[in-house]
Formats: sequence, structure tokens, C-alpha cells
Amino acid sequence: MPAARDSLLDAAYMALARLPWPAVRMVDVAATAGVSRQTLYNEFGSKDGLARALVRREAAGFLAGIDRALAPPPADPYERLTAAAEWTASAAQGNALVKALLTGCWSDRLPPPPRTLAPAAAPMPPYDPLFDPPLAPAAAPAPVPPFAPPPATAPASPSPRTPPPSLRAVPPQRRADGPVLSPGGLLAAVRDRAVAAVSAPGAAGAVPADVCELVFRLALSCVAAPPDEGGIAELVRGALHHRRTA
Repeated sequence: MPAARDSLLDAAYMALARLPWPAVRMVDVAATAGVSRQTLYNEFGSKDGLARALVRREAAGFLAGIDRALAPPPADPYERLTAAAEWTASAAQGNALVKALLTGCWSDRLPPPPRTLAPAAAPMPPYDPLFDPPLAPAAAPAPVPPFAPPPATAPASPSPRTPPPSLRAVPPQRRADGPVLSPGGLLAAVRDRAVAAVSAPGAAGAVPADVCELVFRLALSCVAAPPDEGGIAELVRGALHHRRTA
């Protein structure tokens, strides 16, 4: 139920804007979304599941904003990096969950910090027969020599295409509600997006990865100590100009 899921996440976000997360009640979230409480539990399993899904959605929304800021126009890659830095700071200042994801600082008003992982450490999601390709069949047993005694009868094993009951019990709608990127992993994801968006391999004017990372580390410093209006762009442009002329 994608529509119900989105409505429930919107309702949870609005509730979090008014109340600390411990005071947010599932029955109120369901009522605001116009669905039953059972639908809410069917979709997310628990309040912790709702919190994880909400955090993941806000992280995805932040990365989508990064992609929009990095997309041309303008043609100048440094101006696109500047726009992405401004988005990073404004998103963190306007969304407490995004700020916590970027800084690792989770206040008592927010849901508990989610499990985090680095990009390369992402575990495989649970097997789902509806969405995943069939598992490879088990290798055929080695032939038994004719002179060997017959092997003892072993208990029948489940089909290799049948996932264990513990994995079959994971509803498809909650398969994506796993760990989120750590602050360092999120910064790396943003840097890699920037490199892919503003640099062409071997092209003149390609922006190195360390410059892209510098831009976003400057943006994060502005989250902790916000400059005056327009100060983020001036700070980033000054650093990039120094790098270009160095």
C-alpha cells in the first residue's frame, strides 16, 4: 500500500514536528493518515519500524535534493557544487532528522539512532521469492562408487529455493527498513554523487574527489555554526577559487 505508507510517514513527520518521539502515539499517527491502527502495524510492524522507515525516507529525500542541486544548469561544475553545499546546510537546518543523520547527534526529541553502516558494509537483504531471482540449485552430490556401501538415509532437507521461515516472515513492505548510512558513509555517498555529476573522466576541468569532499565538509561546518545569509556560498566559492588558482 504505497499511498498508505506515504501518508503514514507524512503523519509521523508532522507528529515529530510537534512532539518528542517518545510522546508520539501510533493511534494518533494512524488517525492523522486516515487509516486504521492495524494498517499502521501491518505496514511497519512496530513504532521502531515506523521510526526506521521515516529516517530512511528523510535520508533519501536529502540525497535526492543533492542530485537536483548538482544537475545542470549551470554548466560550471563549481557553481553546481556550491548549490549542493547550500542545499546540504539548508536541509540540515530545516529537518532535524537530516541534521542528525549528517552529524550523528541525536537529541531526546528524535527517534533512537538507527543502526548505521558504511557503503561497502551493506549486508544482503533477506531473500524474498517475490522480488529476488531464484536461488541457485544445490550442487549435485558426487557419485557413489559401486563398491561403497549405500549412504545412511539422511533427513530430507528443504528445497534450496525455499528461504528459511525466519526470512519468509519478513513482509516485502519492510524489506527496505534496514540500517542507514553513518555520517561518514552519508558524506561519502554525497561526495561520490558530486564526482559523478560534475566530472567527466579525462575531461578538462574535472573536479577531483577531494575537492568535492572539501565542499561538503565546509557545508557541514556551516550546519554546526551557521554563517550569515549567503555566507555558505561565499565560503565555498572562496575555497574553490583558491583551489582553482593554486
